[in-house]
Amino acid sequence: MFRLSTIDIVNKKTQKKGPSPQPRRPPVRRLRADAQRNLDVLLQSAMAVFATSGVDAPVRQIAEKAGVGVGTVYRHFPQRSDLIVAVFRREVDACADAAPVLAAEHPPGEALARWLQRYVDFISAKRGLATALHSGDPAYDTLPAYFLKRLRPALQTLLDTAVVAGDVRAGVKPDDLLHAVPSLCAPARDADPGRSQRMLALLVDGLRYGAKPSRRAPNPSRS
Repeated sequence: MFRLSTIDIVNKKTQKKGPSPQPRRPPVRRLRADAQRNLDVLLQSAMAVFATSGVDAPVRQIAEKAGVGVGTVYRHFPQRSDLIVAVFRREVDACADAAPVLAAEHPPGEALARWLQRYVDFISAKRGLATALHSGDPAYDTLPAYFLKRLRPALQTLLDTAVVAGDVRAGVKPDDLLHAVPSLCAPARDADPGRSQRMLALLVDGLRYGAKPSRRAPNPSRS
């Protein structure tokens, strides 16, 4: 089960002495709109297959779900780890990108609550990747840092805005929420489908306790 212990992993890595060598990467080429859509369908299909059949599911099963040939999958992702990394990063990006959209559509407190629910959905989707992500394969070493790089500032901005609006109390750290939500919303043995929503509602109520409007402008860069 993938409980997003990613924060713990990245903290351990940053305690190692000496800088980590950065591999040189080829320049990223922008895909045509239709090619990008096809790639999105492929990654979406891979995520769905991983969720039901695990990360060792046959490539043919992924290709059939995406409506492409097996060769197309291997052309984009020569190694299985390449596909798993791409699926993970896509899901992280979607979760992070939801933050400004929700902030534009809802009041600060509601935007934060809705994003936390989006984060719960993200966690649930990632459980199919657990075996690979915790395998110790160096192909996944960069993912914990990527997770924090994208989600920490997205959540920090929502928190800052909600604090200024007086919707949540000050002093809440984004890392604390990124770590607490997966623990609270871990699936129970009785598989109660409403448990995650109830636990999240309790957490959000706790964030509101002691909230006071602030005159301080939010600082999205603070982490």
